[in-house]
Amino acid sequence: MKTFEMSGKNVSEALENALKELKLTEDKVEYEVLDEGSKGFLNLIGAKPAKILVKVKRDYKEEVKLFIRNILNGMNVQAEIKVKEENDVVYINLTGPKMGIIIGYRGETLDSLQYLASLVVNKEHDIPYKKVVLDTENYRKKREETLIRVAEKTAYKVRKTRRAYKLEPMNPYERRIIHYALQDNEYVYTFSEGDEPHRRIVVDIKK
Repeated sequence: MKTFEMSGKNVSEALENALKELKLTEDKVEYEVLDEGSKGFLNLIGAKPAKILVKVKRDYKEEVKLFIRNILNGMNVQAEIKVKEENDVVYINLTGPKMGIIIGYRGETLDSLQYLASLVVNKEHDIPYKKVVLDTENYRKKREETLIRVAEKTAYKVRKTRRAYKLEPMNPYERRIIHYALQDNEYVYTFSEGDEPHRRIVVDIKK
């Protein structure tokens, strides 16, 4: 964060001077009082100015928006980028005509962009950790619904044949969806095997 000292007749004036110079509002900065100052005798003799140390907060939402914009420009993809934050989760949504390129095979490109965006948001370790969710065309919700259907069909197949069934390799996020979908199933259970990126879920009959 950018840091500098500012002075004034009192702390309030010092802060006001800093905000004027930076052309920012108070919510965009942090400050520490170095010297509260003193009025001196008759407000004249021995008067000392107040001094504060001002830090400009990092605007991680604008940083990640610019980062993604630069990547999209490099891919020759035009998209509207919306960033919002709720409960320490930064949601990034992309809207445009070529979103299939951004999603990639089974969401792999989207997941990679999300990972990079998370690194940008959390890079300075100067704020509490923020989870980053990058989405487009409601892909993640649709994918979740598809995986739940796969889990249910697989559970039915395992129950009917009484033989274990291995699903295709999935990333950790998708495996969690499968595990969660079947965690209360009374006939089957799930576990993961293999190493990334080929780690997969096995659905087996409960003995």
